[in-house]
Amino acid sequence: MSLAFRFSYFGDRFFGSQMQPGLRTVEGEFVAACMRLHLFEDWREANFATAGRTDRGVHARNQVCTFRTDMPDRAIAALNQVLPADIWCTGWAGVPEGFHPRYSTISRTYRYYFSETPGNTPAMHAAAQAFVGEHDFSSFSRSSDRNPERRIFAARVFEEGPFVVFEVIGESFLWNMVRCMATALGRVGAGEAEAGEIVRLLGGPADQRVPAAPPEGLIFWDIDCGVSFAPIPADEKSSLYRADRRRYHALMAEVAARLAPDAAQDTPG
Repeated sequence: MSLAFRFSYFGDRFFGSQMQPGLRTVEGEFVAACMRLHLFEDWREANFATAGRTDRGVHARNQVCTFRTDMPDRAIAALNQVLPADIWCTGWAGVPEGFHPRYSTISRTYRYYFSETPGNTPAMHAAAQAFVGEHDFSSFSRSSDRNPERRIFAARVFEEGPFVVFEVIGESFLWNMVRCMATALGRVGAGEAEAGEIVRLLGGPADQRVPAAPPEGLIFWDIDCGVSFAPIPADEKSSLYRADRRRYHALMAEVAARLAPDAAQDTPG
């Protein structure tokens, strides 16, 4: 039977999602968990595949993978117990033979959370509309032999709590493309560039490549591959891991505040 799993992961402890010999990757850990459960013996024969690749440090909220197995019930019941705490499944579905999560996907959504407020959010949102449509994104991606033309369905920039967020929905994306787009929008927000600069860079072959923003703010947010997923109960191991990460970063934020020069006078003795 061919199964599809919707899953999430923290990307900061992985060397990207794609399998690489000798390195900890998302696909590598997922395949290892499947093999420990004897769901298949060879990932190639099982047609294991994911909907997209993410770079080192990039996270995923709704990633999708598929594979064939003779033990679907075991896969659904036990995968979350065997996967590491920083990967967890949230849904499953049976899919027809020939379904491929990458090539059957209708759209992908990414969100980039800026660690520092760039400034003018409305200007960034207005500038982001230049990305909508079909364009040559050579200036907004890492150099490769792939076709640089990509179709973007929607883009927006909005504020969410203390963060400015760039959300983009597209058919597919190039290597580093969303992070390069985020850099360009950050420059607009900071007043370092006009929206017309984005239009110019989309005009043809790259004569100037925009650097990629840091990976830790990027989330592979959602995917539409025409599949309805049945929910998988929350995994306690991963829930505890997420709670621990929140506590850790809250503690580090407090430590950073206390280490500021003006905080020293608040310390007795």
